[in-house]
Amino acid sequence: MIQEARIVAGFTGAGISTESGVPDFRSAGSPWMRNKPIPFETFLQSAEARREAWRRKFVMDDLYRDARPSQGHHGIASLIASGHMPAVITQNIDGLHQASGLSQEQVVELHGNGTYAACLSCGRRHELEWIRRHFEASGDPPECTDCGGILKSATISFGQPMPEGPMRRAQKLMASCDLCLVVGSSLVVYPAAAFPAFAKENGARLVIVNREPTPLDSMADLVIHAEIGSVFSAFVS
Repeated sequence: MIQEARIVAGFTGAGISTESGVPDFRSAGSPWMRNKPIPFETFLQSAEARREAWRRKFVMDDLYRDARPSQGHHGIASLIASGHMPAVITQNIDGLHQASGLSQEQVVELHGNGTYAACLSCGRRHELEWIRRHFEASGDPPECTDCGGILKSATISFGQPMPEGPMRRAQKLMASCDLCLVVGSSLVVYPAAAFPAFAKENGARLVIVNREPTPLDSMADLVIHAEIGSVFSAFVS
């Protein structure tokens, strides 16, 4: 089915990264439940909330600092290298698609990226290593070195607007594809999860590879409930 497709739109979620050792947000006993992200408005309004957000951020980073791309990531990278898939749309924030060899342009990050920080005022990128040294030495996160603005992990927090550029790119890709390949997404987090349904409604075939059932299984042309690595090992070149 993939070989026959003219344009494949890849769409990945947490399941592709759990095989790399990155905790799933919704699994029972997930460390994310003990270190929940601070809502965006609370982060903006309270210096104490910002300190706690960064403390939780570094705790979570330590849990999967050694994570490496899985067979699923490498399979997606091979599909992009073959020309079948222009880019992969991801809900993940771990940067593992880039670590598998993809360029930033080949990864459409709907929920941002947790491997660096950005100033909420001027947008300048700041590296986490420097922020962490400052935070652990002083107890407070630093301000932007350019404008003095608030620094935040470059992820989309609850209550924060979705990024316009990536959302437009995702919609364009889903509108033009003739096959949408969903990998490791529970398809319950909106608005991101609406994209595969949008592709199907626009005439694309829908393939879902996920360990557990999803709300879109009934409309899919093919559903594979299996370990992602075992499915995608065939695509790794």
